[in-house]
Amino acid sequence: MDLLEHFQDAKRDPLRRLLAEKSAWFSQDKKGFLRYRLPLRSVQDLRASSCDFSGDVVRIGTADDLSADDHARVHQILRGLMPWRKGPFSVFGIDIDAEWRSERKWNRLVPELPALAGKMVADIGCNNGYYMFRMAPYQPTMVLGFEPYVHHYYTFNILNTFAQQPNLRAEPLGIEHLALFPECFDVIFCLGILYHRPSPLEALRDLHSALRPGGILLVESQAIAGNDPVALFPAHTYAKVPGTWFVPTATCLHNWLTRTGFTEVRLFCDHAMSSAEQRRTAWMEFESYQDFIDKDNPALTIEGYPAPRRVFFKAKK
Repeated sequence: MDLLEHFQDAKRDPLRRLLAEKSAWFSQDKKGFLRYRLPLRSVQDLRASSCDFSGDVVRIGTADDLSADDHARVHQILRGLMPWRKGPFSVFGIDIDAEWRSERKWNRLVPELPALAGKMVADIGCNNGYYMFRMAPYQPTMVLGFEPYVHHYYTFNILNTFAQQPNLRAEPLGIEHLALFPECFDVIFCLGILYHRPSPLEALRDLHSALRPGGILLVESQAIAGNDPVALFPAHTYAKVPGTWFVPTATCLHNWLTRTGFTEVRLFCDHAMSSAEQRRTAWMEFESYQDFIDKDNPALTIEGYPAPRRVFFKAKK
């Protein structure tokens, strides 16, 4: 089904033009695109006999679904999609231990989930779709993943080629494109995104405008400890990440939410980060949390800033 058929209130002509531009851009015969497009094309005929999204591991198919040659080919393709940031997955019996133990974040969200059955849902910055697959058993009408990065966009599409979940879809869009979806979503997940935005208030306004009246926002963010309504603005990097702008306290983020129009704003989880949750693995071989923190003082980042916490809010339009 055409995406626009799901969104009668969307700004249809600008959205159609944008999606056409994105499609043309992704269709370029450049190495950075072919690296992902050719593997996707090569597995179009492979299907999982069953899927299980109810547990911590997103399970897509079993080893018995594939011939030995196809299994080896899929393993090579999955390794070519490294680094795996979100997970864990089991794909045709191939276990993928991602950098983030994303089931921990999901399990913190579960007690606060609004009803998703029959709802239009957005996952902003959906990455490889781990959280989208975890939403699938709740029977939403659609989960639309916004994912502007070529690597993550194609990883989700390869996984969903196997899984064939018709109510899950990703598009190469960013949070800045929410303005094309006025009052289109019943629930929006915005997990690990705000501190990457140079204007978090503008991002929150876009999230607010994309929700239908009475809609629910679930937002999770990196944060610093403290009760004062302030945000850290790093000079260059924060925990070695250059694309980090404002890192708020929970109080500051609460104020951002209320001042951008949200009601019933509630902090429901606040915890310190650790290498038990984000770490280097055989499927993500680069630096991870333990490399971002001062080895002599784990209360500080490598730059000397307060070490990160994670905070979770639920808010209503």
